[in-house]
Amino acid sequence: MKPRVLVVDDDAGVRYTLREILESSDIDVAEAADGVEALSWLQGNRADLLITDLMMPNLDGMKLLERLKAIPQAPKVIMLTAHGSERHAVQAIKLGACDYFSKPFDADQVMRVVERAVAAVRMQEENEQLRAELLLSRHMVFTSDAMKRVALLVYRVAPRNVSVLITGPSGTGKERVADAIVAGSPRAAAPFVRFNCAAVPRELAEAELFGHARGAFTGAVKARIGLFREANGGTLLLDEVGEIDLATQGKLLRALQEGYIRPVGEDREVKVDVRVVAATNRDLKQEVSAGRFREDLFYRLNVVEIALPPLRDRADDIPPLIDHFLRKFTERFGTGSVTLSAPLRQALCVGSWQGNVRELEHRIERMVALSSGGVIDDETLTVQEESKEAGDGFGLKEKVEAFERGLILQALREYGGNRSETARRLGIGRVTLLDKMKKYGIE
Repeated sequence: MKPRVLVVDDDAGVRYTLREILESSDIDVAEAADGVEALSWLQGNRADLLITDLMMPNLDGMKLLERLKAIPQAPKVIMLTAHGSERHAVQAIKLGACDYFSKPFDADQVMRVVERAVAAVRMQEENEQLRAELLLSRHMVFTSDAMKRVALLVYRVAPRNVSVLITGPSGTGKERVADAIVAGSPRAAAPFVRFNCAAVPRELAEAELFGHARGAFTGAVKARIGLFREANGGTLLLDEVGEIDLATQGKLLRALQEGYIRPVGEDREVKVDVRVVAATNRDLKQEVSAGRFREDLFYRLNVVEIALPPLRDRADDIPPLIDHFLRKFTERFGTGSVTLSAPLRQALCVGSWQGNVRELEHRIERMVALSSGGVIDDETLTVQEESKEAGDGFGLKEKVEAFERGLILQALREYGGNRSETARRLGIGRVTLLDKMKKYGIE
């Protein structure tokens, strides 16, 4: 992508000359006549570099440099000074400018300074991207460009005390993104409280969030401080936030705006300091239009939105996810090394995955749990899928049995198939072992 430079000077002739020099070197150029116009332009645009004159009406170069410090992702600044004003250039460097050149200037001089600055910007961007990917990779597996962009957004927003709305279909990893945001924030060591807004009856959501006095309602046999106070000083994740009822939404809005909550059944208000991260698979704009979600709360939660793409739109992530889940479940179930046949791996890589990463994880879990090590092929997959369709899914009982089967297989391998030693190692009788081997189809 071409570098972009914003040239700020009240002299149209200087702006024209700099534009000609820069564009001849394949650099995009934007112009502003003074510091005020430059700040206005930067509200809706981004530049890699800003070249500004020192002396300008309305807002001069030094004041512009100061104001840029408050802008996230502000461009690096090159100061343009009059001949003999080197002391001003030194002052600008101390205030954060990366370089300077003096009038009158020539094309070679300008390009030497600009090229140095562009190289520094690119190195900074590469380092930032690497740090961003490292932060998110501690919580998610990815290689796709789409998720690298998500990683950069997570990295930039994590240190800032603003509300974040994480959106995306079910199973895309919204909770893991929230984990990364907390890990990269100054509140990483403070409480991190999670609340699934769909997991409790709507009439109890207010009491869960804000706490309640003893006897405040039927069943309130003792007082509770609520999740906001549990998260005080830290972060509160509101998962499935679109499920909160309208009455509770109003109280949530006040908590976000003013930092006060009122426990149910109490007259007093309590001051809290909580960063809220919300997640939803719903389109909250549609919910607002339908009157099911408050518009003011939507904008309060949606200071920064992080939208997670479905797995089908980031197919590059499927192969490393397959390998990750194979390692995870072979270790959990003790099945030994498991690989997928090439046709099966290819079929998984082109699947539609309506349930996204969660569906892929569960598919790999079933494969490994029902395998006896070695290569899983298409025939094995067909048997497993038929078993899945005949039952109610892969629940706790099936997972426990899969884990037990894995332990038996692992012990049999360790003792070279000696069943007596295997039974002794597992702490069960030989007859019990034989029964379980028959049950699990272990020969």
